[in-house]
Amino acid sequence: MIFKQVFDQKSSTYTYIIASSEGREALIIDPVLDNVEDYIKILNQLNLRLVKVIDTHIHADHVTGAGKLRDKTKCATIMGEHTPADAVDIKVKDEEIIKLDHIKIKAIHTPGHTSDSFSFLMDNSLFSGDTLLINGTGRTDFQNGSSADAYNSIFNKLLKLPDETLLYPAHDYKGEKVSTIGKEKKSNPRLQVSNVNEYIDIMNNLNLKKPSAIDYNVASNLKLGC
Repeated sequence: MIFKQVFDQKSSTYTYIIASSEGREALIIDPVLDNVEDYIKILNQLNLRLVKVIDTHIHADHVTGAGKLRDKTKCATIMGEHTPADAVDIKVKDEEIIKLDHIKIKAIHTPGHTSDSFSFLMDNSLFSGDTLLINGTGRTDFQNGSSADAYNSIFNKLLKLPDETLLYPAHDYKGEKVSTIGKEKKSNPRLQVSNVNEYIDIMNNLNLKKPSAIDYNVASNLKLGC
């Protein structure tokens, strides 16, 4: 298997390129529009054929490159079934399996950050979008977010995975690239709560600024960045 983690400096977004070393089919998770040419260069250098692109949710802090990648490579675009983006080719259900040659990736509905948020599990690697971050969790104050839903998604779904499961988030603002479920259980400050009400209280008092280009980004992402 081929695995590449690409970082976008402007939005602190991690994009993941996954490919089968046998059939040379590739999949990209959470592409950024500004970096599409870089992804294509990587694909060409590795002699890979892009067949699928996944967005974990409708992002607010950058414009997705999914639409442009589809136009350039004829790949299929994928999001969870609750996405409001009608332009998506394939909408997967909770626990549905996405296949890439011999690689299998399970879709997991993890609402909370947004109502359409999905995470994706490949063997012992979890691509958590903005639901679970390294030493943090995704904010829940816009796009039909819900702190109660986020608590359920994190504590009753993601944290039930084995402790050794590798955590690959869609964003990191401190240079961290990967964690584990076990490490997050022990050290993530937002997870040191005993019930849902304590978690809701934390999330209600973050006092975060509204993303500067959220209206433009969300409108663009509903059209897959096109």
